[in-house]
Amino acid sequence: MVLLVLGWLYASQGPRRVLAGLRDPVQAPFVAVPAITAMMLGAALASVSFAAGRALVVIFLAVTVCVGGWLGGQWITGGLDPASVHPGYYLPTVAGGLVGAITLSQVHLHALAQASFGVGIVSWVILGSVVLNRLMTAQRLPAALQPVTAIELAPPALAGVAWFALAARGTTVIAYAIGGYLVLMALVQIRLIPVYRKLRFSPGFWAFTFATGYAIAAITAITVFIGAIAARSVTAIARGQFLAQPADGPPAPRTPTPGPLPARPAGSRHRHRLRPAPRAHPAASGRGRHR
Repeated sequence: MVLLVLGWLYASQGPRRVLAGLRDPVQAPFVAVPAITAMMLGAALASVSFAAGRALVVIFLAVTVCVGGWLGGQWITGGLDPASVHPGYYLPTVAGGLVGAITLSQVHLHALAQASFGVGIVSWVILGSVVLNRLMTAQRLPAALQPVTAIELAPPALAGVAWFALAARGTTVIAYAIGGYLVLMALVQIRLIPVYRKLRFSPGFWAFTFATGYAIAAITAITVFIGAIAARSVTAIARGQFLAQPADGPPAPRTPTPGPLPARPAGSRHRHRLRPAPRAHPAASGRGRHR
């Protein structure tokens, strides 16, 4: 809510100030934050007024996509200086697309949610290499921008929450992969804690609130699923059913057991009496007569 109020105050400065911010290579990515926040508020409103909440989610998703598209074209044609790139560049398209997927699934617009998920994931793949390359190979970010490094937690956290919202099939290979990268980025943030402690407070510290909230949600969801699987495994082991053969599996081979022979069909005992006796050879009968 605070971010939405700040966005309204920023927009109230007039269209010239907003357009100037869109052209600024450092401030431009943060223009999308109020629209992203409004999408989350629209999803929350849907629990009270479903139609109004759905309308707000769709409207502000369109605003977010338009801002992301305009900024993408601006960065391509504007001669962007690599030194001005920072993790805030994830916000318009990566965070906007993934938050859109989460909120659209909450208002039952699953086709749009899948499309928005694609926007977020593809943008993450493209921008992730650019941003990490800048952080690792160029000079350190200015002190006022160093807190936005915490936004590196946002893409895997949002992707995990969006995946669970769309798939709803429990943990899969994709969920584990996203969770693993999220843990890696969390370890990176632990290494950066001494750097953060030396900084003076600036508006960039709001990046911690955006990144850590979804990171905690994603880690909690993955932990709950893993805990449920572990609990079911322990229960199955206690009951002796952990390695039991499933009911629809192939039947086990039967071993013969000693017992009485099966009874013959009726009439089989006297069947040999009905057969004609073998006839003697004529030569053998003739020899017997001469003797």
